[in-house]
Amino acid sequence: MNRYFCAEASRQAGEDPIGWASFDEIFVMIECPPPWSTNEFESKAAPATLISLVDKLDNAEVSIRIVLIYGEAPQQSPHLIIFRQTPGISNSYCKQEAQFSDIYALVQAIPDYLSDSTLGANATPTRDILVCTHGSHDRCCGKYGYPFYRQALAIVRDLGLENVRVWQSSHFGGHRFAPTILDFPDGRCYGRLTPATFLSILTRQGDIQALKNVYRGWGILAGSEYLIASQVMERELMLQHGWDWFNYKIAYRIVEESADAVFSRVEFTVVQPDDSIQCYQAEVIEDEGRALYISGDCDGEVEKLPHRIVKNLVEIEV
Repeated sequence: MNRYFCAEASRQAGEDPIGWASFDEIFVMIECPPPWSTNEFESKAAPATLISLVDKLDNAEVSIRIVLIYGEAPQQSPHLIIFRQTPGISNSYCKQEAQFSDIYALVQAIPDYLSDSTLGANATPTRDILVCTHGSHDRCCGKYGYPFYRQALAIVRDLGLENVRVWQSSHFGGHRFAPTILDFPDGRCYGRLTPATFLSILTRQGDIQALKNVYRGWGILAGSEYLIASQVMERELMLQHGWDWFNYKIAYRIVEESADAVFSRVEFTVVQPDDSIQCYQAEVIEDEGRALYISGDCDGEVEKLPHRIVKNLVEIEV
């Protein structure tokens, strides 16, 4: 029997991945061994107290996403890692990290770490890459995600990158772009990765244009209903500036938008490492002729997926 794979359907349809990044203000990562249930918080190794905590945090004033992660080697002292957005102009998330005697103590400590951003804030700087391998949530994450996780581990090992950690992760959205990753602390999201594109992302070398078909967006630009328009414009600026773009701090605002959100005028303020400032504006519009009608996941119904393009990108005086 032929089974439908949403990632293959999306790839064949030529869907643009931009604008589909995870956009939560706080990411909470709990080291917990698989296998993970469809609802990861009901997994065998997850404490029952985790479900009640997740329900409570769903009603928090800020957007919080909790994911389960797991590294290559079993840990006797599981990690809690929290990345949170910082207000104002920025180019990365702030990290908190700690290890606990067991997962029960870890879950119990989460509210304290969320209420006090100084706890665990002096942890060793690392680059943490999450690969979704949550096949029980969507089969594409198992079919494409887990093999890519093994490839990513091998690439990091071969490069001798000691401060880069690759984790298996439970669902964080965008399974139709599997294999998909979240790259912290910058918070950028990618999909449809190959070893070659992953190597470029790791080293920030090679042809920046290769990211056009794998870049899902930047979580820094989250926290508003204008997420997609800002991410579409950010990718355009990234492709124009090249790898230097990853060293810039940014702020953005929506200057103007139509009532139906088909049209947006977006402004980016960019601060370079030498403190020079540039400002850009562009129109982001829906291209109705390039909208797709496909299923958003392996077992979902067909839906309309709009396509947005950038027009009239100009640099303006600060």
